[in-house]
Formats: sequence, structure tokens, C-alpha cells
Amino acid sequence: MKPRNFFAELKRRNVYKVAVAYAVVAWLLIQAASILFPTFEAPPWVMKVFVIVILLGFPAALILSWAFEITPEGIKLESEIAPNQSITRRTGRRIVGITIALAVIAAGLMIFQILRPKPTASGDAAISSSATPIPGKSIAILPFTDLSPKHDQESFSEGMAEEILNALARIKNLKVVGRASSFHYKGKDVALEKVGTDLGVAHILEGSVRNQGEQLRITTTLLRTSDGVQEWSNTYDGKLADVFNLQESCAHDIATQLNVVLGENGQQRLVDKTTDNAEAYALFIEAQSMVNARVGDNLPRAISKLEKVTTLDPKFARAWAKLAIAHAVLPQYVSGSDWPTNLNLSESAAHRAIALDADDAEAYVALSYVAFSRRRYVEMVAPAARAVALEPEDFTANYWTANELAATGRSTEAEAMIDQVVVRDPANALALYYKSMLRFLAGDNAAATSTAKRAEALGLPLGGLTLASISATKGDYDRGAEQMARALVAMGTTFTSAQLENIYRGAYMGEAQRAAALQVIAARPDDQYVSSMLLRLGEPARSFEDFEHSSTGLSDAYLNFLWYPDAWARKARQSPAFQGFAKRIGLVDYWKKNRWPDLCSPTPENGPDAFICR
Repeated sequence: MKPRNFFAELKRRNVYKVAVAYAVVAWLLIQAASILFPTFEAPPWVMKVFVIVILLGFPAALILSWAFEITPEGIKLESEIAPNQSITRRTGRRIVGITIALAVIAAGLMIFQILRPKPTASGDAAISSSATPIPGKSIAILPFTDLSPKHDQESFSEGMAEEILNALARIKNLKVVGRASSFHYKGKDVALEKVGTDLGVAHILEGSVRNQGEQLRITTTLLRTSDGVQEWSNTYDGKLADVFNLQESCAHDIATQLNVVLGENGQQRLVDKTTDNAEAYALFIEAQSMVNARVGDNLPRAISKLEKVTTLDPKFARAWAKLAIAHAVLPQYVSGSDWPTNLNLSESAAHRAIALDADDAEAYVALSYVAFSRRRYVEMVAPAARAVALEPEDFTANYWTANELAATGRSTEAEAMIDQVVVRDPANALALYYKSMLRFLAGDNAAATSTAKRAEALGLPLGGLTLASISATKGDYDRGAEQMARALVAMGTTFTSAQLENIYRGAYMGEAQRAAALQVIAARPDDQYVSSMLLRLGEPARSFEDFEHSSTGLSDAYLNFLWYPDAWARKARQSPAFQGFAKRIGLVDYWKKNRWPDLCSPTPENGPDAFICR
């Protein structure tokens, strides 16, 4: 067939028109899928497969249009049509008509896609509150300035600001931003309007504290974030023994200025008198700030102060609860600490607190975390639920509960709880790190990246773990190795940066790199991250055995890796060894009594404790 006759034949057989029609239909289907798939929460790979199928169908459609023709008697092979049978024009008109109709529908869907409101990405919502209107009844409390003669009361001054924050947080219908976000602006020259936009608040409370001997002066100033105008200011003078009354007066005055109602009768008390010992309370305030900071020698110093507090006033429930928290987290931040010893001390302090105050939420949080660290997963549930019920707005109660849910594979529930934390405390680095990890598990790498970078910018190197995983999906192993090493070195591992980079490459590159990484691990068998590293290197049975027989309390740092989408994580959770391991450490009993992980389901036909994971 001559070239001219070939192209003429293509036209006669409507191949050109079918090609155009197919392109329009394909575009229509892709537009519809881009709307419907997210609605039904289809994973990202579904859209990719859908597009590939459509592309593969294009040459098939052209071949069919060449070989077949539409006739009044139905579809026939081209060879079956008589030479004098003229139906090409009619068929062509039909194809053109259908194509125009479909093109109009496709154009309408495209316009809808452009004009419809775009939902805010989960990661972006976790970073800033600026996407939503700022409520008028909202406030952030900045750390108070130390105006003491020797300027040696910084921790006490910050603690006083936190006490005012906690008092105001008890008011319904008042948005009070969490401590981490408010205190993030300490010492920074940032315009009030930006602070208000970043934190989603209409008001800022600044203040100062002068603590000299038995005399105490608290000065507070309420500012409007939209224009920096001072709305109100007051000074509260008294003795340290009167500190609770001073705090109560301050909190009530602020509530009055913001026009919020205090309880049903307007007489809600915001500050409880928790001790009669002024010296004990002053030490407690300082220790509280140190426990929140955690880095460096803050935790050992805080524990020393809290032990003195409980000696001065053995009935100070809040001090016992704070001591329980400090002991529970100490081994994570101070190398050489003994997990069993500190967990025992934490449990004892928590029980002392509850014996004095059965409604101390922080004490229940500590008990839950102790059970979690001891791998008593069934036991951790009740105290965590009790803590959240007592203090629904409390950061520690919500964050640690979300932490436990994520580690046990209940990622969807964990993210819902983390989202609540982030709304109240949008610059909390720990919450943002968990948000980034959970977005990565959900396949939302864009939000995971932005949130992890935000956590790093706020001073938490753990964000590098999420970034390292995302780098692996891009094949950027050099960058990922550096990101993981930076994150773990900051968390107290005994592996060097170079060794951690070798382990990372061993997880994602060839067998030679994996063998070299295993040698690195063999040289440091006592590091608390060995179990996690063996998991990454595709040695699940060895990893499970190492974790099971170690004394580390890092249930979260280990178990979270099991739910990663990486091939090594999938290999671990689908390993036959995982069945027995999960049963022995108590995970199966926990799942059966609560809820199974997002990626696993029971298979009772294979036995009462059998399950399968994807």
C-alpha cells in the first residue's frame, strides 16, 4: 500500500477520529478519577495503575478501529464489508458527535477541579494555624522575663508563665496555645502580627517576675496581635506564700479582659492550692521548666530539685507526678541511665501522687508510659484513657497516648490524636515529628517532608528519620544516610555518624553494603538501637530476638519501624517469626482486647493468636 493510500485508508477507517475520541475519553476518565479516588481514600498507587492502563489501551483502540467498522448490522471486520457499502461518513459523524459531548464533560470537570476549594494538606495544617480564621477568644502566653536582682530565676519565671497558661487552659471557649509553641518565641525578635498568625491567636500575654526573698511581683501585659496595641496591664504584689492567690487574680483578670465566662456561675476557680510550703512550690516551678526542656543536664537537675520538694512537702501530689515523668524519660536523654531502675522509681512516684490526688492526670500518664516501656501493652491502656479523660487538653496525656497507638500499629487513630495536639500546640516539635512519620506511613510524602523539616527547624533532630526514609524512596541514599545519622546521633546512640551512614546504605543498596553494615552492628552489640538496625538490614528474626531479650524501654523507637512501607519493614511484619514475637511480648493480647493494627488482621482459622499483615 502506497503511503498516500495508507493515510487515506486511516482516514476512511476513522482511525484519526478514534484517536481523538480516545484521548478525550481518557482525559475525562482521569479527571473523574482524580476526584473520586481521594473521596474513597484510595492509595496513591491506584491512580498510577489507572493511568498506565489507559495509556496501554490507546494502541489497542487504534488497532481495533483499523480492523473493525461500525455498521447498521453491528460491528464487523473490515474484510466483511462489501466494497460498495458506504458507512464511513455516518460512522465518522457519530464519532465526532460523541467526542464533542465527552469533550464538554471533560472541560466541565477540569473547570470544577480548578475552581473547587482545595483542602489543606495534613502536614501544612500541622505547621501553622493561619489557614483558619483566628478566634477573638484566643491567647498565647510568652515566657516571663526574670527581673530578679541576680537574674538567677529564669526557670522560676518561665514556670510562673506556664502556671498562668495552665490556669487559662481550664477555661472553656478560650483557645490557649500550648507551652512549646508559645515558648518557641523566647528571645526572638518577631513581630506580634506574625506570632499571632503563626499560632492562630488574637492576643499575646507578656510578663515579668521579680522574686526576691519572700517577696514576689508578677507583671503582665495583654497585647493585640493584629496591631500590637496594649489592651491591659497589671502588677500583682505579695509574698511567695500568696503565689496561688496572685496567679488566680491574674488569670481571672485576663479572662475578664477576653470576655470569657468562668464556669456556669462565673465563679470557676482556675488555680488550685497544691502545697502550703512556699519553698517547695518555688523549687517545683523551677523543676517543671527543666523537665520540659529535657536536654543536657536538665533532667538530673530536675530530679534533684523534685526529690527536695517531696522532702519539704511529702503531700505535694503534683511534685510526685512530675518526678514520675522525669524518671520515666531520663534513660532516653541521658546515656548510661538504667531503664529498669528508672521505671521502678517512676512507678513508685506515680502511685504516691495518685494516693494523694486520685485525679492527677500526669501520674496516670506516667503509669501508662511505664507499662508501655516494660512492654505490658494491655496494662498501659487504662491509665492512658484515665489521663485523657481527666485532662482532655493536656499535651502529655494526648501525645503519649498517640505515641502508644502509633507503636502498636494503630496509625489512623494515632494521627487523629496527634492532630488534636498540633491544633493546640502548632510549634510543638515532638508532635510535628510524629505527624511527619504518620504522613509518611500514609504515603503522603509531601506533607511528611514539610512537617519533618518544621520539626528539625524547631530543634528536634528526629525529623531527620522521616526525611531519610523519604530520601530512600527517591534513591538519594547519600542524603538519606546523612539525615538518619544526624537524627540518631542526637538521640544518644553509641554508633558514629559514619557507622550509621553505612547501616542506612546497607538497608537500601546492594548485598555488599548490607554485609558491611552487619559487621558494624556486630562491633556494638549493646547499643539500644541494635534491634532497629537489624530490622532495617532485613534480619527480622535476629532483630526480634535482640529486642525481646534487651532491657531497653524504647518500645516506640523500635515498634514504629515495623509499620514503615519499606521492603525491610514489610519483610519483618510478614516474617513467620513475627507471629511468635508479637505473642510473647504481649502485642497479640493487646490487639485482641483493643483493636488490630491498620496493616494486620486476625486469621482465627489458623489458630486463636494467628494473624496476617500486609
